[in-house]
Amino acid sequence: MDTKIRQKVESHLREAELKLTPQRFAILDFLVGSDVHPTAEQISEGVNRRFPRASRATIYNTLKALRDAGVVQEVYLGEGAARYEANLAPHHHFVCRACGKLEDVSSEAVGALPPCELGAGYAVETFEVVLRGVCAACAAKRERRKRRR
Repeated sequence: MDTKIRQKVESHLREAELKLTPQRFAILDFLVGSDVHPTAEQISEGVNRRFPRASRATIYNTLKALRDAGVVQEVYLGEGAARYEANLAPHHHFVCRACGKLEDVSSEAVGALPPCELGAGYAVETFEVVLRGVCAACAAKRERRKRRR
């Protein structure tokens, strides 16, 4: 983890009143360096390659603490395991129905959504749009298969 990112992580952890433990840094380092949205299991495997004493319970408890502190985002798409990311900037997601790849989509790409009325007592804190379809790689594979037939 480079110095700038490490300082930002330390700042987030301090603001959240969380201790600066090696396990938390290992998990955050893994997430910052990941170009996918890994599951807790994938994070555990990746972290344990470099930090073999992190138990599965430690990984899950640390992810929960980091999520609750707002240091990582949990992405749950209603199927399979939750996935995690360190990208806290406002954004949405695209899920490929063919390969399952999950990609970030900028808020600007989706555009502004009209306000909605949920009724008295509701207070929307965040929202996310999930786009589903076929990614470019899977579309290209499908097209090549069609041409071969």
